[in-house]
Amino acid sequence: MITAAAAGQPVLELTGVGKDFGAIRALHGIDMRVSPGEVVGLMGDNGAGKSTLVKIIAGNFPANHGEIRFEGTAVHFYRPIDARAVGIEVVYQDLALADNLTAAANVFLGRELKRKFGPLSLLDHKAMAARALELFGELRSETRPQHLVKQMSGGQRQAVAIARTRLSNAKLVMMDEPTAAISVRQVEQVLSLIHRLKEQGVAVMLISHRMPDVFAVCDRVIVLRRGEKRADKPIRDTSPEEVTALITGAKERA
Repeated sequence: MITAAAAGQPVLELTGVGKDFGAIRALHGIDMRVSPGEVVGLMGDNGAGKSTLVKIIAGNFPANHGEIRFEGTAVHFYRPIDARAVGIEVVYQDLALADNLTAAANVFLGRELKRKFGPLSLLDHKAMAARALELFGELRSETRPQHLVKQMSGGQRQAVAIARTRLSNAKLVMMDEPTAAISVRQVEQVLSLIHRLKEQGVAVMLISHRMPDVFAVCDRVIVLRRGEKRADKPIRDTSPEEVTALITGAKERA
């Protein structure tokens, strides 16, 4: 089978995607592509339509207009489980981690491995810890399976959330403000994790307000304003000043 990467095919392609809430048009004909192993920054002010776009791709609600294709096939998502089934994972800003559980338990939360002993079925903690350790190793994270999440730094928590996406062999990971409210050192850890995903051929959408992070790790940046796409440019062909002007409306389009 020829993979999307081998065929040069985008893992995700949106054509004319729009969303209405009653008489309000939240998104206007969005076209975009994300390729395997590409990191794309999604930027825009509050109310620009970023959250709506992410929720459509993640299956939280369907688009009213346009087409979504995943690895070349038209798809229709009505629930998050539909998007997850094809290989789309979202790391939300709150991470949705259980503080009182270990890193390994969080990685496998809802997907626990079990062993059968006759009629009994018990959690296989050893197997889950071993697989979690492999995933943290792939991400080059210092996080350990037995560590409690409540004792972790922001960067380590992100590693747990990202390891969870790798458990399902995600092909596209969308990260919502992963570097908000964490220290400079932890920001560097998170950006390194994004690099690890890129190296493994995983497409990443980075939703962020932090210009330095986008320019440090992204290949391309997409700017939304008032529900419209105002720019879609390689990072090397733009600047923080131009992106800021696009976000604020000082510049209409790029």
